[in-house]
Amino acid sequence: MSIAVGMLETLGFPAVVEAADAMVKAARVTLVGYEKIGTGRVTVIVRGDVSEVQASIDAGIGNAGRVSGGKVLSHHIIARPHENLEYVLPIRYTDDVDQFRESATGISSANRP
Repeated sequence: MSIAVGMLETLGFPAVVEAADAMVKAARVTLVGYEKIGTGRVTVIVRGDVSEVQASIDAGIGNAGRVSGGKVLSHHIIARPHENLEYVLPIRYTDDVDQFRESATGISSANRP
């Protein structure tokens, strides 16, 4: 399984909450975090299999616009991100989200890569 990272940036916090909810409901991904960029920009970050992350991003794009004033500003998927990124950027699985990783992928902290 090829693990990917997907990012979706919206204008407005309510839009990112709507997008994130749709993303985790639509595919077997783990929401690993979010970043408030400033001026109302918020990015949500998910991890999972490449095809699942793609389905998740598609769902997030479709739902963020449902929020009054909500707007998708950008989105991107990186397949097999270099391990150095995980140590510097906020894209790694943490102990706090590991329980959701197991339910989404079937991989527990005991046997994760």
